[in-house]
Amino acid sequence: MSKIPAIGSPARTQAILNRYRLNAKKSLGQNFLNDLGVLKEIVQVADISTADDVIEIGPGIGALTEQIAQSAHEVMAFEIDENLLPILDETLSPYDNIKVINQDFLQANLPKLIKENFDGQHRLKVVANLPYYVTKPILMDILKGNVNFDATVLMMQKEVAERISAKPGNRDYGALTVITQYLENVEIAINVSAQSFIPSPKVDSSVVKLTPKQKRNVVAYDEKAFFGFAHGCFMHRRKTLWNNLQGIFGKQPAVKVQIKADLKKLNINQSDRPEQLSVDQFVEMANQFHASGLLS
Repeated sequence: MSKIPAIGSPARTQAILNRYRLNAKKSLGQNFLNDLGVLKEIVQVADISTADDVIEIGPGIGALTEQIAQSAHEVMAFEIDENLLPILDETLSPYDNIKVINQDFLQANLPKLIKENFDGQHRLKVVANLPYYVTKPILMDILKGNVNFDATVLMMQKEVAERISAKPGNRDYGALTVITQYLENVEIAINVSAQSFIPSPKVDSSVVKLTPKQKRNVVAYDEKAFFGFAHGCFMHRRKTLWNNLQGIFGKQPAVKVQIKADLKKLNINQSDRPEQLSVDQFVEMANQFHASGLLS
């Protein structure tokens, strides 16, 4: 096995693409990572060992899958492109700890598949080089889903990485930031040049590590309601918090009075813009509006 060049090495990647006459599908956001150094760094960032069962999304030709499998206990990889299955059968044939599932990750019954394929005795992690066009849906599915992961390590376009790691007052700060940082500790671990891919995308990428927050300063009374509230607060980014809150709750005189009273109780200025507030302040607002009857 050691004599065969790694799948993610430039020469082997190109050989596989040539052999199968494989062209990346723009419709599926396919860009094949062929920088072995980056691939190994991703596994290091995820801190993968035989104590881990790993879910991968979009294995492509198996470059990252191979690196994960060399360290992990078991790997379950979701590949939506059935044309890649025979390639993965070949490239990953030396490994007996990988199962490739030909299914859209967003349509999968993840709890059921985890129960069927993993023994439940190992830590559970997600490690993936995400297709750009579904980065946000997959991220939200992981965050809002009913599976608890010990760590999530995702390569995504740099712009999205900057959004979920942004600080209050930053132009990238938004609902996605608030939701992600409420649930997870966020770390941009690696920045990756577009030149590390075949074909090269038009933007650079970043590898982000998410780890669940074990303790929160403020806990939302209901997560689903809180997520919806956060989205509502950023519905019109150029407008003030006051205008967005009226968009959520309405403009009836009694409602306006209650909004003002709740904001005053929290010492939040109604003329502030949403991006100026901390994650904790959004949670406090949601809880207060729920207590006053505005938010169900």
